Amino acid sequence: MGGLMVMAALLGLSTGYFGALPVPGLPAALLPSSFGLFPRRKGGKKKVRVYMDGCFDLMHYGHANALRQARALGDELVVGVVSDEEIIANKGPPVLSLEERMVMVSGLKWVDEVIADAPYAINENFMKKLFDEYNIDYIIHGDDPCLLPDGSDAYALAKKAGRYKQIKRTEGVSSTDIVGRMLLCVRDRPNSDNPNHSNLQRQFSHGHSHNDDGGGSSSGTRVSHFLPTSRRIVQFSNGKGPGPDARIVYIDGAFDLFHAGHVEILKYARNFGDFLLVGLHTDQIISAHRGPHHPIMNLHERSLSVLACRYVDEVIIGAPWEVTKDMITTFNISLVVHGTVAENNDLINGEVDPYAAPKSMGVFKIIESPRDITTTSIMKRIVANHESYKKRNEKKVESERRYYEDKTYVGSD
Repeated sequence: MGGLMVMAALLGLSTGYFGALPVPGLPAALLPSSFGLFPRRKGGKKKVRVYMDGCFDLMHYGHANALRQARALGDELVVGVVSDEEIIANKGPPVLSLEERMVMVSGLKWVDEVIADAPYAINENFMKKLFDEYNIDYIIHGDDPCLLPDGSDAYALAKKAGRYKQIKRTEGVSSTDIVGRMLLCVRDRPNSDNPNHSNLQRQFSHGHSHNDDGGGSSSGTRVSHFLPTSRRIVQFSNGKGPGPDARIVYIDGAFDLFHAGHVEILKYARNFGDFLLVGLHTDQIISAHRGPHHPIMNLHERSLSVLACRYVDEVIIGAPWEVTKDMITTFNISLVVHGTVAENNDLINGEVDPYAAPKSMGVFKIIESPRDITTTSIMKRIVANHESYKKRNEKKVESERRYYEDKTYVGSD
């Protein structure tokens, strides 16, 4: 992204199955085919356009990596976001609304266009629309199964047409696993008003606790199966530093369970400068301020989610709680910002003001958070729909079990 300032807001979302939305901030040459502006490679050859769809509920770095891999198979990536109604019919109720899921997908750096209300299964009519109206060359999906309620393959038609390509699933994370981590936090909250949360937590955390390694805690704390590598961080990174005269904006936080509120506060913060630097607090700092079993996603998982955001230029992996004068001068920070919506209000009530230094230097600003959404509010949605998520999880666990039993090597990611 470099010095490009992304200013455009998301367009309206009520576009139906075939309403492709150009991602905000992209040049006019990347608008949908209905505008007659398909870009071409040098020499006049049409660019390869690939399509990938999904529910993208509780979006995580695995989703981001899938879209990164899909984008690498073409020149432009069009993403279909499945409608709420289709998810309910095929999997059970989504945690996040279509509008929230659209914000998440549009905020990824590898996405060029978004189609709202995409169908769960690629039927013949929709596939024809993709090929004829959106000039899609290939339909992409991961190597994990995507089965309809009747057991059939949701991508059978694309495979039959010879326009299907497969990518490697990102190991170590799934929405099912993340729900289990969230529910562990809820279980240990003393004032929980829902008697079902402990039963639900057990459903989602089966077989994923420290106490199954023979030497861990008996508390049932979930562990991440993500194996971070330097190559993955490089794949997600922009790889560019700020220019010599760039105005660097700094914002820090947990950015746990990366959600639409995070995307929009980062987008807003980016507007105050030319380069957005994001500080990610360590797991220990977050646990000290939010309690046991926090954060839900560990530091490396959170780093990838934030790096995947198109509004972010660089991250500090393991940023300190206090923004010091030395830190401001070292990174040449012009402005430190903080949103109005947060999990806790240590900014006001904490014994130590983490922003004392930037305040004294006159480079601190409170900015209005565009959304009133937090990780805790998302957890409450899970608990409020206990029975529905229990049934949804049972189906998913069986699907994932079969995937790992039958899994074969699928190229390089």
